[in-house]
Amino acid sequence: MADVHGHLPRSPAGVWRALRWSLLGLRAAWLHESSFRLEVYLLAILGPLGWYLGETGIERALLIGSCLLVLAMELMNSSMEAVIERFGPERHELSGRAKDMGSAAVFVLMMNVVLVWALLLLPRVSLF
Repeated sequence: MADVHGHLPRSPAGVWRALRWSLLGLRAAWLHESSFRLEVYLLAILGPLGWYLGETGIERALLIGSCLLVLAMELMNSSMEAVIERFGPERHELSGRAKDMGSAAVFVLMMNVVLVWALLLLPRVSLF
């Protein structure tokens, strides 16, 4: 919903409400989305590993941030699926296409994680 006060900064109460809604969204994703839980578990492993293996702040941001992007896209995908399911469980070509594209977006960001980690870490591995 658009801000009712135009482009003025939010009040502290408005920031608090936005934080509360965000936390409710994270809770809903945790309770209802097994993919989100799996990705949080992976972040719990890869996050500290990325912090340890990153040699600079930029490398750490890339290693950890690429994982956070997967979580963000999973939240978007789950929200889109919830809206589609609200209108009914019957199969429709456009609903299926939208769900498949949301899943593909998560997959693309997972490939981004693999690419970022490989490009940053593989040059450090001496094979010979």
